[in-house]
Amino acid sequence: MTILRLKALLGAGCFSLALTGTAMNPAHAGGLERGGYDIDLLFDPAPFATEAESTYVMPQRKLKNAVDTNPLDGDLTPLGSTAKDSESYWVPRIGVKAQIVQGVDCMFDYSQPWGAHTNPGLWAGAQSNMETDIKSNNYATTCSYKMDAGKGQVRFIGGVYYQEVYGFKQDLISPLVPDFQGTGRVDLKGTGWGWRAGLAYEIPEIALRASLVYNSRVKLDNISGTLDLTHVGSVVLPIYGSTQYMPDTVELKLQSGIAPGWLAFGSLKWVNWSVLQSVPICVVGTPAGACVTGDALHSGQITSLDLMYRDGWTVTGGIGHKFNDQWSAAGQLSWDRGTSHGYGSQTDTWTLGGGVAFTPKPNIEVRLAGAVGVLTSGHSGALAGENGYVAGTDVSYDFGNDLVTAISGGLKIKF
Repeated sequence: MTILRLKALLGAGCFSLALTGTAMNPAHAGGLERGGYDIDLLFDPAPFATEAESTYVMPQRKLKNAVDTNPLDGDLTPLGSTAKDSESYWVPRIGVKAQIVQGVDCMFDYSQPWGAHTNPGLWAGAQSNMETDIKSNNYATTCSYKMDAGKGQVRFIGGVYYQEVYGFKQDLISPLVPDFQGTGRVDLKGTGWGWRAGLAYEIPEIALRASLVYNSRVKLDNISGTLDLTHVGSVVLPIYGSTQYMPDTVELKLQSGIAPGWLAFGSLKWVNWSVLQSVPICVVGTPAGACVTGDALHSGQITSLDLMYRDGWTVTGGIGHKFNDQWSAAGQLSWDRGTSHGYGSQTDTWTLGGGVAFTPKPNIEVRLAGAVGVLTSGHSGALAGENGYVAGTDVSYDFGNDLVTAISGGLKIKF
């Protein structure tokens, strides 16, 4: 689950807490999500506020019973039927919010919404994946206009963001090269723009806030990079990928005071991960019309990045409590529907998280949170997708119920 900040006026003081469940990554939260999108800083009542935070996520996904299901290019099953499929990672975020004029607030933030890092190394599926590392940078500006409506205030939200997505994937191409050094590596990068729009309603006196925000797709139509085949006696080739989209999202958040010093909150999020199926990768010079997913006889692709996702859903609920003007705490339970459905290891995740916030001075807040979760079990094998293409023909494997943990820290300063 992503980092969750709760801002609400409870009693005589401001209740603010960063609460993390499991930060999203391919091992346990679906798709390529890590930090996701977050605009909660925009709701801070202070005229100026800035915050920085970072989350360290430790998924422990392990693969077992792996079998090389395409031994015609060399049976790799003896290399190992077990492998570690996940790497720990950091998710940083920094944001600045200011009141431009009465009723108009704007926020600038840097985040890393997407990412993935698997590093199984030499195993039965080395011709499918030895290491994959995907990262992102997101630079966003979001503004809102607030006006009175009934007992509270309605807020209209809009913004734009620029996104960079980049990474590499390394496979074993030729097992015949001594010491299994016959590897190939793909490096790719793409950029694009997105926008967001939303609506919120707030009644500060009872800490009530309801918000609905849509984040658009990001079109990556300039995917380019290199394919390094030097370890199999070839050259480094310039390559490109067909136009792809990072997913659009819709998130509904609700919170309300339920008693003096107590806050209940929840959220529902949909992420359109099904837009990412199999990404064909072609040598520069291949006609765009031929750079489609398929076999070598019907496609111009030289390789592909197979994802085969379905849409993701995340449901979260929790309780927060303000003990005094300096200390507050919260706990939450989250369920995330995995995006894998027969190929890959991204099954459902259940997470329990909690955290505390310490306010030594009215304009300074320090936050610490942690979480523990279960990555549920499953099986990966061949899965038919678009254009009759079948992913997962190189290896099949199982995985059990695995552990994921996370810690998060943050600092906010406001004036």
